[in-house]
Amino acid sequence: MDFYDLDLNDDVLDALDDMNFTDTTPIQEHAIPPILEGRDVMGVAQTGTGKTAAYLLPVLSMLADGGYPPDAINCIIMSPTRELAQQIDSAMQGFAYYLNGISSVAVYGGNDGVRYEQEKRAMQSGADVVIATPGRLISHLSLGNIDLSRVSFFILDEADRMLDMGFCDDILLIAKALPKEHQTIMFSATMPGDILSLAHSILRNPVEVKLAVSKPADNIRQSAYLCYEPQKLLIVKHMFEQEAPHRVIIFVGSKKKTKELAISIIRAGYNARAMHSDLTQPERDEVMYLFRSGKIDILVATDIVARGIDIDDIAMVINFDVPHDEEDYVHRIGRTARAGRGGRAVTFVNEKDMHPFRQIERFLGKEIYKEQVPEEFGETPAYTSRSKGQGAKGKKRWGGKPRHNHGKGKSPKRPND
Repeated sequence: MDFYDLDLNDDVLDALDDMNFTDTTPIQEHAIPPILEGRDVMGVAQTGTGKTAAYLLPVLSMLADGGYPPDAINCIIMSPTRELAQQIDSAMQGFAYYLNGISSVAVYGGNDGVRYEQEKRAMQSGADVVIATPGRLISHLSLGNIDLSRVSFFILDEADRMLDMGFCDDILLIAKALPKEHQTIMFSATMPGDILSLAHSILRNPVEVKLAVSKPADNIRQSAYLCYEPQKLLIVKHMFEQEAPHRVIIFVGSKKKTKELAISIIRAGYNARAMHSDLTQPERDEVMYLFRSGKIDILVATDIVARGIDIDDIAMVINFDVPHDEEDYVHRIGRTARAGRGGRAVTFVNEKDMHPFRQIERFLGKEIYKEQVPEEFGETPAYTSRSKGQGAKGKKRWGGKPRHNHGKGKSPKRPND
């Protein structure tokens, strides 16, 4: 569908023309019309499907058409991370380029007192759109820096991530401060029970727009190493010895491991930096600048922080830890092979992660190629769908004998390589 087939404001359409946006994505095609009709919307779509535009474009169109108080905050957009808040704010600037008088402010933690005062002034002067992380907005709300009594649009982006981060109570507290009559739009990559419960609490007769999780791009070369936990760092170093790392993201399951792994890679002589929630905002901005500009080759990051990374030329993604589910797997490896380029995705699978990795393979509809671990690194676990300690009838057992490596560290060729 063409954007001109939707009832969007002419100035918004002019901005889309300048950005060479012509055709809608499926989430935009199905979400924009009910939002324009004033309906609450529950959207289920993974990152990269165009959901930011799916809610920004209709909201900006309605604000531009008029009828909303010029001195009030008219729209609140909740984001789980600072990086995503910045990304939404950047998209907002592009879409609202021709909309005179429509203002926005991004509100997030990790800044100094000067930034906090700037946020306070922008909100008190009636910024039309406030894009905020829950903790920072609660801080301003508790100090009386923001008036939510005339908000018309309440948007939750990546609601599942916000709940994973423990923001459910904050979201409900913010929702209680809103006027009775307002429109709520909620997007989530997954739909677990806690998201359904939240949706029932804050949405009124919503239109549901659900897109199936798409498969990874065909130009991503996927493979995995079956290994024990202590072997992972050895394999990383071996991979980098075989091919010098450039534009590599390594996803790690915890903040602590992210810090430790980055230090180990730096000590091995590689140009790497860690990206995690303990960094201040200026420190995060510096890391992202260094990575985007090519001054560092390897970014070691947690999932939550990496949600805001939007870089087109990532050559390789390494899953140091197996993602929680297939959506996270697709999201992670989708960082590579963008804009028509090829890319590589490698996942390390230890003996405890066999079952979730099998689930990912089942979703993909194929078995991911298993790389040969160098023989000098010792035995590796056999592949089984059962986690250790989850054998038949509750008995502790490990299915399969350890696999011995043969071939002097060289990987066999893949079909069609």
